[in-house]
Amino acid sequence: MRKPSLLVVFLTVFLDLVGFGIVLPLLPIYSDQFGAGGLFVGVIMASFSAMQFLCAPAWGRLSDRIGRRPVLLVSTAGAALSYALFGLGSGLATARAALAVILLSRVLAGICGANITVAQACIADIAPPEERSRKMGLIGMAFGLGFIFGPALGGVTIKLFGIAGPGWVAGGLCAANFFLALAILPETRRPGSAPTGTRPRLSQWAHVIGRPTIGLLVLVFFLATFCFTCFETTLGLLVAKNFRLVSPDVKLTSLDLLDGKRFGDAATAATVLFTYCGFVGALVQGGPLGRLVRRLGEPRLIALSLFLVAMSLAPLPFIHGEAKLSWRILFQAAGLPWWELFAALALLSIGSGLTRPPLFGMLSILTPAQEQGETIGVAQSAGSLARIVGPMFAGGLFHLHPTWPYLACAAISLLTGILAWVRLVKSETALMAAKAQTGAAA
Repeated sequence: MRKPSLLVVFLTVFLDLVGFGIVLPLLPIYSDQFGAGGLFVGVIMASFSAMQFLCAPAWGRLSDRIGRRPVLLVSTAGAALSYALFGLGSGLATARAALAVILLSRVLAGICGANITVAQACIADIAPPEERSRKMGLIGMAFGLGFIFGPALGGVTIKLFGIAGPGWVAGGLCAANFFLALAILPETRRPGSAPTGTRPRLSQWAHVIGRPTIGLLVLVFFLATFCFTCFETTLGLLVAKNFRLVSPDVKLTSLDLLDGKRFGDAATAATVLFTYCGFVGALVQGGPLGRLVRRLGEPRLIALSLFLVAMSLAPLPFIHGEAKLSWRILFQAAGLPWWELFAALALLSIGSGLTRPPLFGMLSILTPAQEQGETIGVAQSAGSLARIVGPMFAGGLFHLHPTWPYLACAAISLLTGILAWVRLVKSETALMAAKAQTGAAA
C-alpha cells in the first residue's frame, strides 16, 4: 500500500483550483454576452456555492464511511464533466440554450465540489496534531496559486481557442487530475477509525454546531468568508469607479463594466489585482504560517488575522488614483496612490490567508477521527452559504454607496476578531490537551 503524501493531496487540489480559476472570472462576462439579466447572472454565480452548501456535509460524511480516495475521484470526474458542459454551452449559438447549459454546468460543479472538504480531511488523517494547522496552509497555498495561474490561463485559451476554449481546457485539466489521482492518490483514512451512525443532514449540523468551540469556529469561518466574498464581488466595481484607467481617459463607472472594450479595461486591472492577492496569499501560507502557529497558537492567530482584514477593508474604498493599464501595473506601485492600494490588498491577503489554516487545524484537532469529514463538510457548507449571501449583500450596498460594503465588512471582521480572541483563547488549554491525546493515540 502506498504511503499517503501531502504533495499528492496538494497537486489534486491545485489542479482542480486552476480549472476553477479559469472559469470563475468569465462567468459574468459570458452570462451578459448571452443576454442574461442581472438577476440571472446572480443565480448563475450563486448556483455553485448553493449546491456546495447542500452537498458538502454529505460528501464529507461519505468519505468518513467509504474513504477519502473514492470520494475525491468521483468529485474530480464530476468537475471535469461540469467544465466540459461549460465549454459546450459557451459555444452554442442559441442564447437561451447556452445559458441553460452554463447554469447546469455550475450546478453540477457545485454538487461535485467535495475536493476541498475531503482534501482537508486527508490532511487531518495523515498530519500529526502539532503540524496540522501548518499543513492546512497547503490548501490555502493551492487556492492562491490556482487563482494566479487560472485567470491568466483563461485569457490565453480565449485567444487560442475562442470563447469555448476556457471550459474545454478546464475540463481537460480536471480529467488529467482524475487520472493523476487514480494513479498516485492512496487512501488516507485510518482503518481503525470506524464512522459513527449515519445522521440526517439537519442532525449533522446540530451535532457539529452543538459543540461549543466547534460551533464557534464554524461561525467564525462563515463571517470571515462573508467579508472576503464581499471584497471579491466589488473589487472590479471599485477599481472602475475610483481609478482613472488611462487610455481611454474617460473615468469608468460601474455601469461601464459590461460594456465591450471598457469591460476589458476594468477587468484587466481587476485580474492583475486578484493575481497579486493570490500571490501574496500563497507566499504567506507557504512560508511563515508554521512559525506563527507555533509562536502565537491557533486561537490568537485566528483573531489576529481578522484584525488585519478589518484594518485593510476600511481604507480600500477611499483610495483613488490613475494607472496605465497593463500587467506592468505591478511595477508601478511605488507611485502614489497605487502603493496605498497594493499595501491594503497585501494586508488583506495576509489576513485572509492566515484565517483558514489554523481554523481548520483547530477543527480537525478537536474532532474525533471518525467525524473529520462530517465536521469539515459542515464548515465548508457554512463557507458556501457565506458565498451565497455575501455577494448579494455587497452588491446591494455598493449600489447605495461604494464605501458601505467595505465599512460594514470591516466592522464585522473586527467584531469577529474580538469574539475569537475572547472565546477561542479560553479554549487553548483544551486544544493543547486534544493535541497531546491525538498525538499519543497516533
